[in-house]
Amino acid sequence: MTNSIWFLKGLRKGIATERFPLSDPVDPPLWPSLLSGNDDANCPTKAIENRKWNKDKCISCRKCIPVFKPTGKQEIFDVRIKTEKMFKRSIYLYPIDSGTCGACNAEFFSIFSPQYDANRLNIFMTNTPRHADAIVIMGVYSDGMKDVLFRAYEAMPDPKIIIALGACALSGGIIGREPNFPGAISLKIAGCPPSPYTILEAIYKLRGK
Repeated sequence: MTNSIWFLKGLRKGIATERFPLSDPVDPPLWPSLLSGNDDANCPTKAIENRKWNKDKCISCRKCIPVFKPTGKQEIFDVRIKTEKMFKRSIYLYPIDSGTCGACNAEFFSIFSPQYDANRLNIFMTNTPRHADAIVIMGVYSDGMKDVLFRAYEAMPDPKIIIALGACALSGGIIGREPNFPGAISLKIAGCPPSPYTILEAIYKLRGK
């Protein structure tokens, strides 16, 4: 719905694409975003423990309101590697659905829509891991997908990057379990699902921008 509203406004005002992350986001969502607070709260995924919020486990169920409140800040990701210089020019992504509800897929693919246009930042998708710089894993980890993930990882050229996108890929969410990926996670993008703003900025920062 948000993309549809933006598209109609764009036609009316002649705006083709947002400048984010080179400027502030136009309409960032409150959920998901950084939560502020410091207290105990009932959480089905144990995203709040010892009075602190763990973004990797949060599914935005809102059961922690009003103890914790959303700030609208979209920086709910962690870059865990020093970026290779080659990725500052461009990066090619290969998405893998290991068992999602479809929400993470929709938000990920929307970064290539005219509103965000990830291609202008030299962020591209590829249809084979053999041409990929990074695999983007979405959904809960399962034994049935283990061989798929490992084969995709092995097919990638060095250096290999793993991006875990969404609460299910990071922590198992509410129905999954702790993932066992073929290599170390290079970029952790939290959210259930993460917004296109979060995804776009996270990949942009991964490239050392």
